[in-house]
Amino acid sequence: QLQLVESGGGLVQPGGSLRLSCAASGFTLDYYVIGWFRQAPGKEREGVSCISSSDGSTYYADSVKGRFTISRDNAKNTVYLQMNSLKPEDTAVYYCAADEVWGLQLERGNYDYWGQGTQVTVSS
Repeated sequence: QLQLVESGGGLVQPGGSLRLSCAASGFTLDYYVIGWFRQAPGKEREGVSCISSSDGSTYYADSVKGRFTISRDNAKNTVYLQMNSLKPEDTAVYYCAADEVWGLQLERGNYDYWGQGTQVTVSS
């Protein structure tokens, strides 16, 4: 069974850092674009960042550019999202998702497989 499992969320103070992990089971991440999305209470799910399956190209939403870094370790079948300089507005449930077809993009409807999410709360 294809599964994505996120971990690494938690409570952090503004300006702090967290590293989220997205581990795959039942399939190999090598052939998939992996995206990170987030959903805050009362808001729509939005794309944060994604990384290509081929050359490691990355894309970031303007709201996180310069603060977040996405990376992948194919040997561990895991993708990471390093989040630095966190702000209260980064508070959300963070999801990772996999897409085999559409390439480097953050259209949530194009992603076929989703994890269950991990909560990130930025608060003093």
